Amino acid sequence: MDINLIRRLVKLVETSGISELEIDEKESRIYISKYGSAAPGQVTYTATPAPQQAAAAPVTAASAPATTAAPTPPSPSDTGTKLHEIKSPIVGTFYRSPAPDADAYVKVGDRVNVGSVLCIVEAMKLMNEIESDISGTIEKILADNAKPVEYGQVLFLVKPD
Repeated sequence: MDINLIRRLVKLVETSGISELEIDEKESRIYISKYGSAAPGQVTYTATPAPQQAAAAPVTAASAPATTAAPTPPSPSDTGTKLHEIKSPIVGTFYRSPAPDADAYVKVGDRVNVGSVLCIVEAMKLMNEIESDISGTIEKILADNAKPVEYGQVLFLVKPD
């Protein structure tokens, strides 16, 4: 699916009276919602393969060259400790802090609770706060500040309480 089409669809949802839009095509599916997991007024979107193409890569992976993909973190079984992966729900730019001169939301060793803001992923001029879905300790930050991230890319490894 073309990124320009996705941008036009997001703009359509933002400016129209509809609160969500879902489109299923041959090999892809896109869901756009004004009130998904983000605060009212922000738009969230998810692009996933159609059910019959579950083994295929997400549609949004085509928006960046394959050579820029982040290295795969070690699996929890490799490290001997069960670590929880917090993944990017959207394609965008990863920011560790709310402003360039502000402290990072979290650093390695910090304890977080469910709902704690970990970072921001900027997508199409919208700042989407990414929250923890688990309580625990930040063991590793896998994304670089102000660098692009992909849908489903692991951003943090958290050691559960």
